[in-house]
Amino acid sequence: MATSLLFPVFVFLLASTSIGGMMVAAFYPRVSKASAYRQRFERISARAEDKRSEPAETDGRDRRRSVEKTLREIEEKRQANARKGKVTLSARLRQSGLHWSRKAYFLVCAGATLATWVVMLLLLGLGPLVSVGFAIAGGLLLPHLYVNMKRNARFTRFAAEFPNAVDVIVRGLKAGLPMPDCLRVIAMEAQEPVKGEFLAIVQDQTLGIPVDEAVKRMSERMPLAEANFFAIVVAIQSRTGGSLSEALGNLSKVLRERKKMKGKIKAMSSEAKSSAGIIGALPFLVAGAVYFMSPDYMALLFTTMIGKVVVVGCGLWMGIGILVMRKMINFDF
Repeated sequence: MATSLLFPVFVFLLASTSIGGMMVAAFYPRVSKASAYRQRFERISARAEDKRSEPAETDGRDRRRSVEKTLREIEEKRQANARKGKVTLSARLRQSGLHWSRKAYFLVCAGATLATWVVMLLLLGLGPLVSVGFAIAGGLLLPHLYVNMKRNARFTRFAAEFPNAVDVIVRGLKAGLPMPDCLRVIAMEAQEPVKGEFLAIVQDQTLGIPVDEAVKRMSERMPLAEANFFAIVVAIQSRTGGSLSEALGNLSKVLRERKKMKGKIKAMSSEAKSSAGIIGALPFLVAGAVYFMSPDYMALLFTTMIGKVVVVGCGLWMGIGILVMRKMINFDF
């Protein structure tokens, strides 16, 4: 009985194996050929992808190297300019917006010297030698302080208006205008001192100077971080390519964030500045009040040698304290 059951199973297995072998023999060449074709196609497509990726990676490396080279050149020029020393008198007069020549500045110094001498000698009744000393100090210091005040005020106005000028350039570039036309729009419609600086850029372009070089000159005329950032962005774009509108849009955001940060620092340091002002003015106010109430008591500080030494020492220590407080509440960013 068992033998009769195993024989049909054996026959079925033998027939199945024979049929399977015949089918493999009939269809294997086609299957193997298709597999070879598929493998070849995969190798070709992989090579094509590698060839496409290699130029992209090469272009990216070349662009990074070009950007690094440009930044290095700009930094070397900035350090070279910093090593040259202080700003010259002509540059300070130009940066302050005062249309003075060197001769006019020296005439102002002479006038300040004469006015200080007259005030000290005739109005305050000081001696001739003391009046001459104050006159020389006033003639050298007062015009210098005035020029610095005008220069800092012009820098402040430029920093406040410059982000709006960058936004105008970004909108113009996105609208399809070329860079020189955007600069002319700012030179015609912006507020001073941005208007005058961009007008100088347009005039330099008219003379054939490239845009990046003209913008670099503006950063030298206005030694501010904002103008330096703008010059770097334009220089990198002119040498390496890319979307100038996108780069300037990011620069505009950075400039506005810097402006917000400056406002926050001013608000946070206002209490310290008020305290420093009160502490610095308190000794003079108290001394003045005591002098009006008891002149003889305070006169010892000005009529005796010990009193004069005390006054000079107190003045020196007060000056050192004021400078230390000023250093503590002034933030550079």
